[in-house]
Amino acid sequence: MTLYDQDCYNHMGQRFNLRALQGQVLLVVNVASRCGYTPQLKELEMLYQRYRDRGFTVLGFPCDQFGKQSPESAEAFCTFGEQQYGVTFPLMEKVRVNGGDAHPLFVLLKREAPGMLGTTMIKWNFTKFLVGRDGKVIARFGPRDHGRSLRLRLEGALDEI
Repeated sequence: MTLYDQDCYNHMGQRFNLRALQGQVLLVVNVASRCGYTPQLKELEMLYQRYRDRGFTVLGFPCDQFGKQSPESAEAFCTFGEQQYGVTFPLMEKVRVNGGDAHPLFVLLKREAPGMLGTTMIKWNFTKFLVGRDGKVIARFGPRDHGRSLRLRLEGALDEI
């Protein structure tokens, strides 16, 4: 089973067709509204605006699994993201990323790109998975990993044909 075979829903609960993103570079992120890293939404939006015409999409999945930092519904999170950070990239359903009820997409991403010391657990919100045009995970970035290092890896993935 590939990334594109996963069942996903947008913030309104409507089926989201991941297959439509085949051939694009993706950045899949578990996001939250009340996290110290929440301002990264602005940076993620800037990346999306800068590179979307080159075949890049950010997918944000609200997650309340860490310190109850995203207690609102996915729809309310979307409104928050739009109003506070100008988010236009796709915001998805609210998910769990760890445990027996983790979303299958995150199970796959964690298996393809384990964290430090081989752990598959996601330690906090704003963990980012960079996925290449072939649907394979290129890199996993922790919540503190953003800015230049992320942008350079993203540009490298965009340049690969």
